[in-house]
Amino acid sequence: MKESCAGIIEEYEITPYTLMVMPINYGSKVYSRIIELDDEFISPFKPLDIIKKSCEYFGSSYGGRKDGTKQLINITHKAPIAIDPTSSIFFFPTTSPLRPQCTWLSHEHVVSYARLDSKQTTITFRNRKSFDIDVSSSSFENQLHRTSFLKSKLIQRIEETKRKSFYLFTESDGLKASEMNSKYPSLK
Repeated sequence: MKESCAGIIEEYEITPYTLMVMPINYGSKVYSRIIELDDEFISPFKPLDIIKKSCEYFGSSYGGRKDGTKQLINITHKAPIAIDPTSSIFFFPTTSPLRPQCTWLSHEHVVSYARLDSKQTTITFRNRKSFDIDVSSSSFENQLHRTSFLKSKLIQRIEETKRKSFYLFTESDGLKASEMNSKYPSLK
């Protein structure tokens, strides 16, 4: 992160400490208010731009991550994004990411939520800070579940790949070991 003045940062990538990226009006433009576990920043970029840049920082594109979500859990609208699955960085949007009022939330840090009214939900994060977000509690709950499903499917795939590679390497090592201990004379 490169800091300029008064909490405004020029560059920002999502980290394991990022709780939320929400839009704020800054004059006639939409900026981002970034909430971390112990800090807060303002960025001159829109929340979606920060999500896209963070995907690229972790070696993928936003489009690629969206395609991955579609392939894994068949979700295309308001799709949760695995920004960096190895660090458990999964974010989900509160509305269509193309809408200026879209807020992005970290799945990992949400501890609880409560309906405030028909269009607002109070979200409490791991650091005990609460925020009122413009999203119905049913929509928020749906997004939370979708993100859990994505996370679970991705972890399943990673574990399955580990198991396959374990058996692949174990079998080939086992064959070499049994060939070395052969009771039969070599035909060389």
